[in-house]
Amino acid sequence: MPQKITKHIKDMVAEANAEVTTITAEDAIALQGREDVVFVDLRDPREVQREGKVPGAFSCPRGMLEFWIDPESPYAKPVFQEDKTFVFYCASGWRSALATKAAQEMGLAPVAHIRTGFGGWKEAGGSVEMVAPKA
Repeated sequence: MPQKITKHIKDMVAEANAEVTTITAEDAIALQGREDVVFVDLRDPREVQREGKVPGAFSCPRGMLEFWIDPESPYAKPVFQEDKTFVFYCASGWRSALATKAAQEMGLAPVAHIRTGFGGWKEAGGSVEMVAPKA
């Protein structure tokens, strides 16, 4: 018998967006370069290498986020222990909505995400930093 999916990803994203802070690409561009803001790129490394990233963004593949946030995890990253505002983004805003909700539930604050993702960032004229492949 085939699986019966009872909750769809669009529903999960809509629920997350109802519970987290979302910002426009234009608002995110205005935050670029601030010392108290960390942009977190949740995309797969291949996406980042192919399309570039927000200049200075910290790359954190979505699958590692919770492990990198938790200071008790052996994978914890110091950047998530800083007293800063975290702005998450992915390609189109779906993964970042879910990630923002998870981070918020873990206690990371303040945290927000770019509703239209990196695509929206580029469309709004945000600058792009190209990333060289790792050797």
